[in-house]
Amino acid sequence: MRDTLTIFYADDDLDDLEFFKKIIQMNGGNYRLITHKNGDQLLQALENPPPSPALLFLDINMPGMNGLDILKTLRESERYMKLPIIMLSTTKEDSVIQKSLELGASYYVPKASNFKELKQSIEFALQINWGNFVPNQNNFLYHSN
Repeated sequence: MRDTLTIFYADDDLDDLEFFKKIIQMNGGNYRLITHKNGDQLLQALENPPPSPALLFLDINMPGMNGLDILKTLRESERYMKLPIIMLSTTKEDSVIQKSLELGASYYVPKASNFKELKQSIEFALQINWGNFVPNQNNFLYHSN
């Protein structure tokens, strides 16, 4: 049995937060999820641990600081340089995906239009060995089966 993994997830869409919570709950007790409704709330939590996340899921389209702004801020901090950050967004534009990679995101998961596919994509991201994963053009974007 492995230790409980703390996951932070920031998204301004309350339905998406609930779907994510449900998916994490369905995956047993190996995860502790802490959600944030916007970028400012997330950054405040990161600046005031504990807890500290082992994994961060980040929406892009949020009011105020968007996910790309937050990603850039976190990657400029020595403390969060190596934190696995998964972009989870409805945005499927190549330019935004490329910008996420350039800014240092670890992985990009387009939000699926149905719960089953969303669950599969999040579970896939949770199974990645982040200690060994090096993102590049070929492995950065999640593709559904």
